Parts: sequence; structure tokens; C-alpha cells
Amino acid sequence: MTDLEGISKKLLEKKTPNHIIIERLIQEYKTFKELPKDNLTSMANAILKESQNSMISIEENSILKNIIQIPESHVTMGEGGVGCRGRGDFFVHELLTKISETQIHPFIPPSSLDDTGAVKWYNNEDQDPIIILSKMEGMHSRLSDFPFLAGFHVTRAALRDIYVKGGIPISLMVDVHLADDGDIGKLFDFQAGIAVVAELSGVPITAGSTLRIGGDMVIGERLTGGIAGIGIMKYPFFRKNIQISDDILMIEGAGGGTIATTALYSNNPEYLMETININFLKASKCLLNSPNLCNSIHSMSDITNGGLRGDLYEICNEANCGFQIDLTKVKALVNPKILELLETNGVDYLGVSLDSLMIFCDPKISLDIINKLTSENIKISKIGHCIEEKEIFFESGTNKRKILPRFRESAYTEIKKVVDLHQINEDKIKNQIKSTFEKSMQKRNEIIQYIKNLE
Repeated sequence: MTDLEGISKKLLEKKTPNHIIIERLIQEYKTFKELPKDNLTSMANAILKESQNSMISIEENSILKNIIQIPESHVTMGEGGVGCRGRGDFFVHELLTKISETQIHPFIPPSSLDDTGAVKWYNNEDQDPIIILSKMEGMHSRLSDFPFLAGFHVTRAALRDIYVKGGIPISLMVDVHLADDGDIGKLFDFQAGIAVVAELSGVPITAGSTLRIGGDMVIGERLTGGIAGIGIMKYPFFRKNIQISDDILMIEGAGGGTIATTALYSNNPEYLMETININFLKASKCLLNSPNLCNSIHSMSDITNGGLRGDLYEICNEANCGFQIDLTKVKALVNPKILELLETNGVDYLGVSLDSLMIFCDPKISLDIINKLTSENIKISKIGHCIEEKEIFFESGTNKRKILPRFRESAYTEIKKVVDLHQINEDKIKNQIKSTFEKSMQKRNEIIQYIKNLE
């Protein structure tokens, strides 16, 4: 995919002559479009003109300048580790949640850094409120060339996050963006993957949006998008409910989009078939239909963001306790074929999404949960317990070590391994990002006040 507007503006900033920019844009067009030279030249000229027009100079101290001008951090997404499910990602998302705060306080706010939010809705003031769960899940960016897999895994992931909050999913919504040269068949393939999970889970698709990426300014075949899910909470499986001495149970995981990506881009496509299942949804449904068990389950989570290492770090920040984990038990719950795939490619299984359900519960019902899910042919065992010290310890044999998340999740493709070799100054990056966040907060508040003053 090529951002023609981005190329034009970068070259304009470097004072590149217009005729050189036009020739560069024509060459970019030729990669994807077989059109006469005159057509390509006309299109390139239009791109350049629009880019020049949008690089406008606004008078100082005007409200228009405040709206249009971006407070830049001079840290890119890649440099900041955003989307890489490690310390960098967590840091940026903590700041994003602060910008999201308004005078309307949701029941589960973004500041909880949970994957699912919630609001209370009162149908009748004399009745208990209905707690409505909401979830937005983006597809795996490296599955653009495999739309069915992208749709299947992003839908399953959205439903996972509703289930682990003790919710019953009731609606799925689709947002898909395809670049200008993408074949429309990609849309159908993506939707088919979504529909498979919707059918098997019994959750209807109710709405959606379909757009081109960048309109006419971006060429190529890249697909991206996401799934929104709505659910009704049945049990309050909040992280803050986790108690010291709780047992931690885990079901076997074979991964989702991340593992499928690892298989495809290491030329081991046969392994991705292990990911085509609904075991997580099956386990969740089974538990939610067992009130005697759910009443003693304090919280549930899916092992996704930065793997077990990253998820426990996030949960630890919300729960008033720490965790002691037996790595021997964890490793035994990684699907054997997927573990083989990861080890062959030098990927740390503790730092990638395993699509495993993790349950924090009263020790008195651990065996009942294990027996219940085992009877449904779902592999499960106890992997650890909660401790008073707010730290995370991984045990393996006689070894015990304290765990912190890395700046990025485990590198599971060749390009990620190369990027991980680059040295970064984490403190400097965080200071630059924090400064930009503060400017954005100021901008937010100033625009709010400006609109209020118009009333």
C-alpha cells in the first residue's frame, strides 16, 4: 500500500521540485495501475495540488490553527511500540484513557485498561440496572492478504472479551477498510470469516461500515478493519474482584491471529489450522451456564495482550495482589503443535497471544471447574495462585524469577526480530510522548470551552 499524499507532503517539506514529485507519484501508480501515461500524470498532478492546498499556513493564536495543527511527539508508532503489546503500548494507552475521560463516568472506564468497557442502563428506576458491555477489536494487520482468517480471528477475539467480563454477547458490528486497488472479493472473504464465528456462536451481525483506505490518496491492496461487540453482563468478573489466595486456572490455547501470522510468514501454513476452533467460546459459555461456579469465579481474562507476561502485568495493576505462576503447567497448556511452531521459530510463548482462557477463582471450586470443562473435552489445569505481594513470579523447577513486560511483545515474524535489534532510549521516548499528550489535553479542553461559549 502506498500513501501518495504522505509521499507528496514529505517531499514538499524537503523542498523537492514539483516535476520530481510528479515523476515519483507516477512510478508509484505504475505498481498498481495499468493506465496511459497521460492519465497517470493528471492523477499525480491532482495529488500534488491537493497536498499543497492542505499544507496551509494559519495565522497564529487562531482557533482554526488549534483545530488543524497536530501536536507532534516526533516519536513514530513503531518507535513507541504502539500496537506491540509491551511497555511502550501500555504507556501510550494509559495516556489515551486520560484524554477519553469526560464528566460522564462509565461503569467500566477506559482507565481500567480492560479490553471491554461497560455502562449502566436503567430501564426502570425501581429495578436493578442492566450493565451493557461494549468491545472494539481490530483485525491483525498482517492478515490483510488472508481476509477470511482476519475476519474469523477478529470476531472470535471480540466475543472473547465480552465473555471474560461475565457477559452474554448479543450483537456484532463490522468496520472494514480496503485500499483503492483491493479486489472486492476481499470484502466478501472477510465477511465470510466473520459470519462463520457469528453462526457458530449464535451472535448476530447487526451493522457495519465499508470504506476505502485514504480514498483516492492511497493506492494498493491493503485491508484493515475491526469488530465491535455488544453484550449484557451476567456476572461481575472484574479484575478488582481478584482476591489474595485465589487459584489461577488456564485452558489450552492454540492462538488466533498472531499464531496464524507466525505460521503463514514462516512458511508453515499447516499449523494455522490448529487456530480454527471455538474452544474459548465453548468454555466460556459452559461456565456462564453454571451459576454455582460463576458465583465463586472472581475474574476471567484471555491471554492476548503481550502474552501471559503482558496480561498478568495489566491485571496486577488493577487487582490488589500479585501472582505466582508455575511455568511447567503453563507450557503443558500450549497446544503441542503450536508450541512446536513457536520453538522452531524462536518465539517466546510467554509473550504472544495464546487464545487461552484464564480464570481467577476461590480454591474451593477449582476442581469443580476443571471437572466441568474436562467433561466438555477442554484441557484445563491450575497454573498458579494469587499472592499478597504485588509482583509477578514465574517458577520453573527450583528457579523463581520476577517478571516485567518487555517494551514489545515476543518477535514472532522476521521483520519484528530485525526491528527488535534497534536500540531505543525508552525514557526519552516516554518524555516526548508525555509532552505531546499534555498538549493534546490542553487542545481538547480549549475546543470544548470554545464550543460551550458559542451556546
